[in-house]
Amino acid sequence: MTGPPAPAPTPAPEEPPPWEEQKRGPLKRAGSAIVAALVALAKFGKLALLFFGKLKILTTSGSMLVSVAAYSLIWGWRFAVGFVVLLFVHEMGHVIALRREGVKASAPLFIPFMGAVVWAKSLGGNALAEARVGLAGPVLGSIGAAACLVVAAVGGHDFWTALAFTGFFLNLFNLLPVVPLDGGRAMAAMAPWMWFLGLAGIVALAIAFPNPIVLIIAVVGGLEVFGRWKRLRGGDAVTRKYYAVRPRDRVLVALVYLGLIAALVVGMDATHLQRAIPQ
Repeated sequence: MTGPPAPAPTPAPEEPPPWEEQKRGPLKRAGSAIVAALVALAKFGKLALLFFGKLKILTTSGSMLVSVAAYSLIWGWRFAVGFVVLLFVHEMGHVIALRREGVKASAPLFIPFMGAVVWAKSLGGNALAEARVGLAGPVLGSIGAAACLVVAAVGGHDFWTALAFTGFFLNLFNLLPVVPLDGGRAMAAMAPWMWFLGLAGIVALAIAFPNPIVLIIAVVGGLEVFGRWKRLRGGDAVTRKYYAVRPRDRVLVALVYLGLIAALVVGMDATHLQRAIPQ
């Protein structure tokens, strides 16, 4: 009696011929290399996006460090740090006001011995918005200087008193009624004709105390004042609309402007230190 038929042997998988294996090897290696390159490129792209996303922060912090190093040559590093921080507080007032007006503003950029600037496409939709943006810097900057005065009162150290005095002076200087200074921005809503008085004051200051910074402000201010006044006198509809400010708003701008000047003068008087005269 015969048993059940033996199962058919399972055919062994055919091995690829040597030439096909050799061909597949380089292709596989090339594919792996491409995948690895794509992964590396993706990681690099993420790092690049991260870097460029933080570029503005790096620009601000880098320019702050350069300014601190520059001012340290004159005042020492401690006072230089304090001065640059006061500049930062002042400029952040402009940044906050611009963003409240719906205008995208850059982070502050510091220029040694020139101060700091904030870049924006506009200063708002009208002269009143420009005045708010202009006055926001001295308002917040004055608060920062007053904070130094509080620290000086608590600690009783002349360092903070001198820093407060410098902050008060810095913000008072910026209230001179000439563009591109903050006081000139306020005059756009209050009394544009005051630009000429401010320009005359800057020119007189440049003659009495020759200084590159004051000279630059005088030149830039002269160009902007005459350009603005020409457009204002031209009387086109866009310009008239820009400078159309209600009397009530003019009064409010004037109160803030004059109140700031009075507070800063009082602050400078309170923090003025008599220089010791060697015997």
